[in-house]
Amino acid sequence: MSNQVRAIQLTETGGPEVLRLEEVETPSPGPGQALVRVEAAGLNFFDTYQRSGAYPTKLPKVPGSEGAGVVEAVGDGVENLAEGDRVAWAGQPGSYAERVLVDPAGVVTVPDGIDLRTAAAVMLQGMTAHYLATSTFPLGPDHTALVHAGAGGVGQLLIQIAKHRDAQVVTTVSTEEKAEVARAAGADEVILYTEVDFAEEAARLYGHGVDVVYDSVGRDTFLRSMDCLRPRGMLVLFGQSSGPADPIDPQVLNSKGSIFLTRPTLGHYTADPSELRWRADDLFSWITSGKLDVRIDQTFPLAEAPEAHRYIEGRQTKGKVLLLP
Repeated sequence: MSNQVRAIQLTETGGPEVLRLEEVETPSPGPGQALVRVEAAGLNFFDTYQRSGAYPTKLPKVPGSEGAGVVEAVGDGVENLAEGDRVAWAGQPGSYAERVLVDPAGVVTVPDGIDLRTAAAVMLQGMTAHYLATSTFPLGPDHTALVHAGAGGVGQLLIQIAKHRDAQVVTTVSTEEKAEVARAAGADEVILYTEVDFAEEAARLYGHGVDVVYDSVGRDTFLRSMDCLRPRGMLVLFGQSSGPADPIDPQVLNSKGSIFLTRPTLGHYTADPSELRWRADDLFSWITSGKLDVRIDQTFPLAEAPEAHRYIEGRQTKGKVLLLP
């Protein structure tokens, strides 16, 4: 193994141009660590928030927290991983690189029937969709959910999981092309928010209001999402692709029908290794059985990380975007 590996370095915050490909020393696993050769790294909006400075982070750093690859070495005390194991992860820092050190408690082994690109594509977005539909607001046959950005990576997976749980799903998209993607994922109704007011259309479709709104958009949709809810419904704000939502007076929740508001994050739903394994096992079994379709929208070479960030910030994605070291 060479003593040098390529990695994207972030030494200052700013636009995509601050992502620079450099050669760094190959990391060596210490006690309780494993060294993984990265086959694919997942891009997520969270990465752009850190790069831009919207979410403060300690610099310098190698960005990225999601990926899949093959274990090359393990440190002392590691018992659940061995050289040659195929693994995937979300929430492990430094994934925009050819090699990454991981905490074995935060990775899962990938079944032989699933390729590593698919595994990398489903870890963060798939487990996000899983916890949203099974834990934050557990969907069932009597529920109706509104999913914003239904053609995006999380949106497509969340629609599919919601339909597995026999819920009704209405989703918002910006174009007819994206509407077809959302319908293919199983959406019962699709609202083109560029042509109609989504809250008014949701009221027309479901006059009593929906049980839950899953909102990854943030500022542009936050307040109107509340208007879509039935009394005592729940707004699940799990992202902010349009920017952070404006602060509100808690009294607004009362006036909108004693509704609930939560701002969850994946780390709090996978902190226990057994919970992480449960969610991953569900996703992998659904993929191998054909019940869950994971759509990889675009792949970029590691050196083109700036262009990959521009692509996802353009909000034109129709699935997962990967970096390939």
